[in-house]
Amino acid sequence: MSQQPPVRSTGSPPPRPDASMSLLNNVIDHAVDDGYAEASARRAAEGGGLPRTVRAKLGLAAGLVLAAAVVTLGAAEARVSAPVAAKERQDLINRIDSETSAADRLQKDVEQLRTEVGERQRKALEQHGGDQAELVALLSGATPVHGPGVKLVVDDAKGSDTGGGGPRESSGFSDTGRVRDRDMQRVVNGLWESGAEAVAINGQRLTALSAIRAAGDAVLVDNKPLVPPYTILAVGDGKRLSTTFQDSADGQYLHALQENFGIRTSISAEGDVRLPAAPSLIVRTAEPRGAGAAKATGQATADTGKGTS
Repeated sequence: MSQQPPVRSTGSPPPRPDASMSLLNNVIDHAVDDGYAEASARRAAEGGGLPRTVRAKLGLAAGLVLAAAVVTLGAAEARVSAPVAAKERQDLINRIDSETSAADRLQKDVEQLRTEVGERQRKALEQHGGDQAELVALLSGATPVHGPGVKLVVDDAKGSDTGGGGPRESSGFSDTGRVRDRDMQRVVNGLWESGAEAVAINGQRLTALSAIRAAGDAVLVDNKPLVPPYTILAVGDGKRLSTTFQDSADGQYLHALQENFGIRTSISAEGDVRLPAAPSLIVRTAEPRGAGAAKATGQATADTGKGTS
């Protein structure tokens, strides 16, 4: 009687190499959450998520039409507003041009009236100046003058810095080689002191009431800017005036500017120099303070220290 061979036990299967990475395997095998997977399957079964009822389809169509209308209206509004903005800009430019032209016309009127006032003041000065009318007219700059004199040219040093601070900030000449308002003041005062009868800078007539100031780097004479080189004409005894000025303290000051900063200067005696009249005439007279009626009428003028004009 045959016997069946005994069944041999094969033992448990060997463990998987990635058994220790079960969590990672689970993440890989289920990359999409089960809830999302179920929702996607349900949407696919219902027809891809599109509305199936007539009402839903009408609502979707109405929404699309509304969105298209909004976009169309926005584009149309932008297209319409662009010409409007351009028109407003052009209108503003036209208004600016018009107001600028009006301001220019007013400025011309002011200059014309100022010239007329100056002419009348000069005529009044000639009529009421008495025996010293010519002298007063000369000193006040009311009339143009010509005669022998000197020509003094003052210019910035070559390559001088266009920037910098105030004029001659230090007494030791430690600033740049630009001509400052203080330099021009000393030069003009030196010419007056040396015997000049009339002085002009770049065609700008100076009087006893003229002011030389600075505005940044510009030199102003009676609030009118001048540019270098500065040509100073002075009426007087040419040779004597030139020598006296160069020997004066102000002439030595100008020479120091030339030596230390390279400021260019030249002076020459001229047989005939011509100076224009002052652009604006200001005449002030003073009367001695008297007694009685004169004292009563001139009380305010005398107390303020200002004469009549």
